[in-house]
Amino acid sequence: MKNVKLIIQYDGTNFSGWQVQPNARTVQQEIEKALSKIMKRPIKINGSGRTDAGVHALGQVASFCEEFSIPIEKIPVALNSLLPQDIAIKEAIEGSVDFHARYNAVGKKYIYKIYNKEIRNPLLRNYTYFVSKPLDIEKMKKACDYFIGEHDFKGFMASGSSVVDTVRRIDALKLYEKDEILTIEVKGNGFLYNMVRIVAGTLVDVGKGKIKEEEVPMIIRSCKREKAGHTAPPQGLYLAKVFY
Repeated sequence: MKNVKLIIQYDGTNFSGWQVQPNARTVQQEIEKALSKIMKRPIKINGSGRTDAGVHALGQVASFCEEFSIPIEKIPVALNSLLPQDIAIKEAIEGSVDFHARYNAVGKKYIYKIYNKEIRNPLLRNYTYFVSKPLDIEKMKKACDYFIGEHDFKGFMASGSSVVDTVRRIDALKLYEKDEILTIEVKGNGFLYNMVRIVAGTLVDVGKGKIKEEEVPMIIRSCKREKAGHTAPPQGLYLAKVFY
């Protein structure tokens, strides 16, 4: 038996998210279908976590344990020949016997992209959050600092989650502009349901002047969802890297 770790990229535009769902096109489903065809038997994979409909990935990780003769380094070529154009396997690595893509993860990095211009760019509509009102980037950068550290982020979690422990640690949160795209980059030991999108929405609201940057610590301490900013749309979000 070999335990294989897959590094995966995908364009989430036309997927109903990562996780297999009935009557819906998902990333996990497409990869399992291709793997099962190669292995000639049903194969199930474990992802590092779910991504929602419309969310993209630069470095999603999945693992599976199976007996097979194909060299591990050839798996990406074999899989990519069967997968649709909006998914690519970047790399396949043999992991330890007990490696699990989800349970062994110790942190993740996400990026969130914003197109902040008066006129929209149709070519970026599926890959950025279009914000036409000018944003005060310096105020947004100041607000970023307040999120750093270990906090109860219950107020930054969407409803519908069954998670009880809502304490998470954000190790880095920065904002930078490149090629007309404003990018939020966040690293942490874990994220609640829609947490990154709510942090992004809160920063946008700071940039618009709807929330004062110095109010962020109070918003975090309140643990109330209604105090935080709006939930930014999914198309600007990318799972960039999973840490082990």
